[in-house]
Amino acid sequence: MSLKKALLSQVLGLALGLASSFSAFAVDATASVEAPAVAETVVPKESMFQAGRAYIAKVSDRFADTVTGKSEELINRAMEVIGVRYRWDSELPQSGLDGSSFVGYVFKDKLGFLLPRKSTQMSRVGKPVNRDELQPGDLVFFNTMRLTFSHVGIYVGDNKFIHSPSKGTSVRVDDLGSLYWDKRFDGARRLDGSDNLDDSERQELLNEVKNLKRKSRSL
Repeated sequence: MSLKKALLSQVLGLALGLASSFSAFAVDATASVEAPAVAETVVPKESMFQAGRAYIAKVSDRFADTVTGKSEELINRAMEVIGVRYRWDSELPQSGLDGSSFVGYVFKDKLGFLLPRKSTQMSRVGKPVNRDELQPGDLVFFNTMRLTFSHVGIYVGDNKFIHSPSKGTSVRVDDLGSLYWDKRFDGARRLDGSDNLDDSERQELLNEVKNLKRKSRSL
């Protein structure tokens, strides 16, 4: 898939992170475009999106390696959230997590990787993978509201996935082969640094990255 519309916010998510690499990459992402050698030379400045696209072309493979190489840590972190209650439109374990916010929290907390807020948007990040090719760390999607990609979880291996199902439940592990989830399975994605989000969705993520950066500076 072309990286022309590669996800800047994923790169800046890596750059900002909740770990030390988050801030380290922030410098790289904003400084990836070299200044002109001669100050008097008029050279159009690249937009943040253009710079981000160029940058992600260099690091997308590295990010894929990061997800693969740290899949065990990612799954362990997800397992630590088992038992947290479902709560709609909440993004912190202390208050509860809904389906997509659980996935977003785990990836941001463990890898410093910022995903879109909605599961339908998450379904357009990364590359599609077949069910028989699933690997731990892949995102798995379901139609639970008569709407495609209306629910998302994280594949953990052995045909199991972890997710925050619905109101009145909590984060738990379920089997993809169970009757309910098998008939509602909607596909899977592997995060590789690519996406097909539109500009407004990408801008939304960029704004979130800026907010996170401001918060980190105020700590």
